[in-house]
Amino acid sequence: MPVINRIADYAEEMKAWRHWLHRNPELVFDCHKTAAFVEERLREFGVDEIHTGIATSGVVAVIHGQGEGPAIGLRADMDALPIVEESGVDYASETTGHMHACGHDGHTTMLLGAAKYLAETRRFKGRAVLIFQPAEEAGGGAGVMVEEGVMERFGISRVFALHNAPNVPVGHFHGTPGPIMAAVDEFEITFRGRGGHAAMPEDTVDPIPAVVALAQALPTVVSRNISAIDDVVLSVTSIHAGKALNVVPETAYIGGTVRCFSPEVRDLAEARIRALAEGQAAAFGVRAEILYHRDYPATINEPAETDFALNVAREVVGEAAVVGDSPKQMGSEDFAYMLERRPGAYLFLGQGDGPVCHHPAYDFNDEISPIGASFFARLVETAQPL
Repeated sequence: MPVINRIADYAEEMKAWRHWLHRNPELVFDCHKTAAFVEERLREFGVDEIHTGIATSGVVAVIHGQGEGPAIGLRADMDALPIVEESGVDYASETTGHMHACGHDGHTTMLLGAAKYLAETRRFKGRAVLIFQPAEEAGGGAGVMVEEGVMERFGISRVFALHNAPNVPVGHFHGTPGPIMAAVDEFEITFRGRGGHAAMPEDTVDPIPAVVALAQALPTVVSRNISAIDDVVLSVTSIHAGKALNVVPETAYIGGTVRCFSPEVRDLAEARIRALAEGQAAAFGVRAEILYHRDYPATINEPAETDFALNVAREVVGEAAVVGDSPKQMGSEDFAYMLERRPGAYLFLGQGDGPVCHHPAYDFNDEISPIGASFFARLVETAQPL
């Protein structure tokens, strides 16, 4: 089955929804205007239940099918990014410094399109549970919704999500069983010494040599402590020390991220970073203050659910447009929290050539909205057929 004809009929309407969302971006958990827009559309569609205020501004809609059956969860993220938009589109952000630079406006639109179709046709058993989530970019909104009991409250047995993919052909689906996106951790290390005049360094305890030495040592965490067959990226992304050229500073700071797929590697990387920081502090006579934050876990697709989702994608776009063994990505995604609680899958949907996500010139391709909405709808109809 190709794109559902009824959903194709919504194309212009979906474009209008998406452009409104694009003009009105909101950050993190403060997605109240977006949530109100979603709720208004859902009421127009006649969904059976609308639950608001989950994870501050999240919305969950429930559509009842014909007869008893399980509940399948479909998730879309709603939040934007703190970026000044440079896309040049006539529906650009009306809030300076906020922008839908990752396509969450499109993800929300695709799930709304599926909601309209499912509420109208109800060609399935059980329930479709549509999750509109805030705070994917920061804050881990998916984890907050899970901790607030979304899976148990709505009886969700499996859960699925989509993300647009720039520079992948329009309408092509990519996915893979097992790990698909990395866990991410953040480290921040401050070395504290004793500041003073640069002309008399013997009266100071300079933290800068410690920071420089640690920056040089940190790559050995990957090259000398972790097996070459494990996928790991350690990036130093920030170094700060001093402002005046004639002053030895009191403190020096270094920070960055670690991305990997294995809990064991995650533990090893943290242990080695701490040991190296403490060792450099001892070597240079300064004190190390170490902050290590475990952020999103790895996004791990359940093999059976991934095969199921890829087969549904093949029904929508054809065998040639579906890649079922795509490479893992080192980016992270808080849908991981939902996959820790329920089996499911996370796929990518190609949107053609253009700026990548998080770029100020990025824009979601409206051409793929009916494709994504059809995929979501067919997931429900195929998983829970009449």
